Amino acid sequence: MRILMLTQYFPPESGAAQVRLKEVAKGLQSNGHQVTVVTAFPNHPSGVIPPQYRGRWRMKDEVEGIPVWRTWIYPVQRGRFWKRLLNYFSFVGSSFWGLSKAGKQDILFFESPPLFLGITALIYGWLTRTRIIMNISDLWPESAVALGLVNSQWMIRTAEGLERLLYRKAWKISCQTEGIRDSLVKRGVPKEKVTFLPNGVNLDLFAPRERDQEMALKLGLKEEDFVLIYAGTMGYAQGLESVIRTAELLKDEANVRFLFVGDGTEKPMLEALVQEKGLSKVSFVDFQPVQEMPRYFSLSSASIVPLKKNKLFEGARPSKMFPALGSAVPVIYSGEGEAVELILSSGGGVIVEPENSEDLARAIIELKGNPNCLEMGRKGRQFVEDNYAWSEIIQRWLRELGI
Repeated sequence: MRILMLTQYFPPESGAAQVRLKEVAKGLQSNGHQVTVVTAFPNHPSGVIPPQYRGRWRMKDEVEGIPVWRTWIYPVQRGRFWKRLLNYFSFVGSSFWGLSKAGKQDILFFESPPLFLGITALIYGWLTRTRIIMNISDLWPESAVALGLVNSQWMIRTAEGLERLLYRKAWKISCQTEGIRDSLVKRGVPKEKVTFLPNGVNLDLFAPRERDQEMALKLGLKEEDFVLIYAGTMGYAQGLESVIRTAELLKDEANVRFLFVGDGTEKPMLEALVQEKGLSKVSFVDFQPVQEMPRYFSLSSASIVPLKKNKLFEGARPSKMFPALGSAVPVIYSGEGEAVELILSSGGGVIVEPENSEDLARAIIELKGNPNCLEMGRKGRQFVEDNYAWSEIIQRWLRELGI
């Protein structure tokens, strides 16, 4: 089948959505489908378009053998919500050019959020009689309202109306977590319309490997250091200030180091907090290409995956757990709900209460002194090999779709 993927986010940008969507596109290709991607010029999360893409309104591109049409977007750095809306709607409009160049398709697969991209999908589907798959990685506007990021009542009502319309018009809806799937069914979406497309891991890329001595030297990490890595977006939802408080509690603990790899709206605040508290054993590294991340995991003793304490996140399944598990790095999950069950089932990590700095500090000390830490990592690796290889995930999803 000819499948058109419409998404605001795609490599060479770094991030969970970008990695996941590329793996889905590659998986569809390997199962005999023709995949074309329509996306924006790279700009996330920095809000800066790379030099090689600047000064263009549109272009044809290719990512690892996947044909890509790129169109203009209004790039936004950290700023007000109305600027983020301009960012969303600029691509809602410009993406029509990419859709027109992609040719006749059998299925249009679009990523939400941003929910507003559904407007483009609906119009394209109506004009071309193309079936639509809505892929939901986060319930919007519900998540934005719960986190206090959107307060405008007219905006909330408008978004909820669009959300209901998309649920009705979509041929299928694929969900990243069981919590999202259950929520849709409770809202009255027919069960047979809802499919499951969870996060997975590239097991060839993220695998146990020898310590990267060159990277260790660059970062100033010693062989005896117990390195806690956080890798991913540094946003409001992660509650990373509680991890900084943990680092403060452990500042006199020998050989405990914290390594933050990524970017996001909260990063300047976190850096300022570290400087204010004089935490010399906390380091920050900018977002890295996904191919570089195994080098950082090779130096990591454990991976911290935190979320704020919010009922919304009980149905969350953070994608950053999977590269760590694949790399045989134990996960310290600071959260509740669905991801707790996954980590406990894997045997590859421990659970702490969300936003509880003391509980996290205790778990780190216990893990540091645990002689079975390496075995925990091996169990995590075996768990994702058995359950979360992308090839298996895509094949199960295609069977659900019936294509």
